[in-house]
Amino acid sequence: MQPTISIPKHWDYPRFALEQRTQQGIILGLQYYPNGTELAEQFGDGWRYALMPNKNSDELFHFQESQIQPLSPEELLSEITAEIEFYQQQIAILQQQLAAITGGSTNG
Repeated sequence: MQPTISIPKHWDYPRFALEQRTQQGIILGLQYYPNGTELAEQFGDGWRYALMPNKNSDELFHFQESQIQPLSPEELLSEITAEIEFYQQQIAILQQQLAAITGGSTNG
């Protein structure tokens, strides 16, 4: 069962989704600053996003929705393809290690 998040009807719907890849990084969290609140007056009202520049980063950056640029379909395809190739190499290495300890070959 998928978890459900309810957004009040008087809030704008967020433009970006959790785990979405963007020019600035991967979205890990989002907050809404309602108009008329102290946070909205200080930082601007609307959605703010917490992004990690890359999966190996220990930094987290916060952006207003207007500061985030989505990846083009070509950039997204390139990123995902590179990640798949990386994990396929890791799987091949692990299969070789497993074959070395079991004395046989493993086929994926």
